[in-house]
Amino acid sequence: MAFDALLEPIQIGKQTIRNRVVSTAHAEVHATDGGMTTARYVKYYEEKAKGGCGLSICGGSSVVSIDSPQGWWSSVNLSTDRIIPHFQNLADAVHKHGGKIMIQITHMGRRSRWDGYDWPVLLSPSGIREPVHRSTCKTIEEEEIWRIIKDFAQAARRAKEGGLDGVELSAVHQHLIDQFWSPRVNKRTDQWGGSFENRMRFGMEVLKAVRAEVGDDFVVGLRICGDEFHPDGLTHEDMKQIAAYYDATGQVDFFGVIGSGSDTHNSLANVIPNMAYPPEPFLHLAAGIKEVVSVPVIHAQNIKDPNQAERILAGGYVDMVGMTRAHIADPHLIAKVKMGQVDRIKQCVGANYCIDRQYQGLDVLCIQNAATSREYMGLPHIIEKSQGPKRKVVVVGGGPGGMEAARVAAERGHDATLFEAEEQLGGQITIAAKAPQRDQIAGITRWYQLELTRLGVDQRLGTRADEATIRDLRPDILILATGGQPFLSQVAEWGAAEGLIVSSWDILGGKVAPGKNVLVYDTICEFSGVSVTDYLADKGAKVEIVTDDVKPGAAVGGTNFPTFYRSLYDKEVIMTSDLALHKVYREGDALVAVLENEYTGAQEERVVDQVVVENGVRPDEALYYALKDQSRNHGQVDLEALYAIQPQPCLASLDEEQGGGFLLFRLGDCTAPRNIHAAIYDALRLCKDF
Repeated sequence: MAFDALLEPIQIGKQTIRNRVVSTAHAEVHATDGGMTTARYVKYYEEKAKGGCGLSICGGSSVVSIDSPQGWWSSVNLSTDRIIPHFQNLADAVHKHGGKIMIQITHMGRRSRWDGYDWPVLLSPSGIREPVHRSTCKTIEEEEIWRIIKDFAQAARRAKEGGLDGVELSAVHQHLIDQFWSPRVNKRTDQWGGSFENRMRFGMEVLKAVRAEVGDDFVVGLRICGDEFHPDGLTHEDMKQIAAYYDATGQVDFFGVIGSGSDTHNSLANVIPNMAYPPEPFLHLAAGIKEVVSVPVIHAQNIKDPNQAERILAGGYVDMVGMTRAHIADPHLIAKVKMGQVDRIKQCVGANYCIDRQYQGLDVLCIQNAATSREYMGLPHIIEKSQGPKRKVVVVGGGPGGMEAARVAAERGHDATLFEAEEQLGGQITIAAKAPQRDQIAGITRWYQLELTRLGVDQRLGTRADEATIRDLRPDILILATGGQPFLSQVAEWGAAEGLIVSSWDILGGKVAPGKNVLVYDTICEFSGVSVTDYLADKGAKVEIVTDDVKPGAAVGGTNFPTFYRSLYDKEVIMTSDLALHKVYREGDALVAVLENEYTGAQEERVVDQVVVENGVRPDEALYYALKDQSRNHGQVDLEALYAIQPQPCLASLDEEQGGGFLLFRLGDCTAPRNIHAAIYDALRLCKDF
């Protein structure tokens, strides 16, 4: 077979894992009822097991002690026996599909927040503040050290009694164990600091206490960093020494290895590499650790493709591959590999919508798979054929919402026609993919192109649908996903009517050539503004990006904005906040942009040759209003049914003779500007019951 190495079983401790693929620990933000693994949590991991994943390590940053607060990220709470029956439900759900399930356990030390829930006093070896969470902390005392060691052991006991297959001790991301390891934050002079052995002592005592509690037949792993990438941090050679030291105890069953520390905004971006990174950028670090340990090594960073995973495993670099975001995008990845359907895998594009939501305390979702994390609501990953009559479904607009609507309708067995005015599918995805760091987002469109062709959808590209065209097709259901247009006319003084400003679409789409001295005004502060700025600078323009928000790219997530900032600083882009674009006027051959301070009202001017404005989009709703009164439902969606993931009541009217006409719905930006995920989610929950 083409994937022999990927599908080969492996022994970890006393457990046999059916293949070499792991969904590694990540904070799902799904645990409810005080950190319990309730229905949503269970269904999320059951779907991965159903799809063939060998091992899931759940519960990134799951806490062992009550002074390591779990509420901020709805992580799993292992500080109480209440968790045991919930674990039993989780283990049963995964085991019945042949998968294995473990959990990461940790005390986060200083790496948390203190200003909520029980308002804890955070702890660290030497009381040094953590930059990313801006959290102050106390220096941990001897009594607290021993209490937390016991808490680790009891947490492991609860995992074992709950039927899980193992635990992973977190000594990565600057949690408490590796806070003790690092001389960067451990300045102690007692038995817990100073020498190598002293800095290792806390982690070693945790390992000994856990192993004494759970015995030799329960898997205990250790997740570590391969190199902190800080000038005063732990180097790769340091981490090889640490790994060998713990391996020599014979008490560690596996090592999970990732690259980079994560206690600064810049280093955090390395930990979950976005689409700006090359494939598996830190594999060499995991391979280096594998050279010095005797147990299996797992590595997970930017491994998205089964061919890539097979190459890594066949080459012997590591023993198991973590394909975590790959399983968020498609939990049936392994099943599709085994069925010879690799081209049907919905491959992760590295948008990091999932992890950026998590760092905001929001539930983990996938930018392109709206069913992920919503399995408990009944949203399907596999669309079943309709048992009702075959319908004629017409979709206008080939952006993400329109493509998903056409796909789901065709999967249901209906006759689907998709109109797109441009010569290619994708909508705003196509524009976004023109930016230097965003090209991989086009993978969303590529997957839809393959699926729509496989399903036999009638794709009418380069064709703008009008009323007459639609009437001729006599649809039963009409879905409008016509998107929107850049909203440049909001402020008359910007001079859109006089052609004084252009949009990011104009630049990225190639309609307007980049200027040489450019001001980008971005009031939205999402990807479009920093993307067009990066594009312009890449083309050699001198660029200033201005926003009235707190900083350029303020709404770009925590694992994405650092890569943009690296690029923009490298290209000497000027980044300016707190200024609104008041007006633009022409003076000779130049343009003058008048900027106004958000807080003082003071004005200043920039003389440039091009002004690019990113102000979002306005819905393209002309066709909707032209057809609304001709439809059975007047274009209305029953919101209670939609939010409950139930069929639209108006679907029943299609079986009635009276009334005639079609049902009309609209999706995505032609309703209101949101994002790719919102458009796909609305399409799936609306169309799954057609």
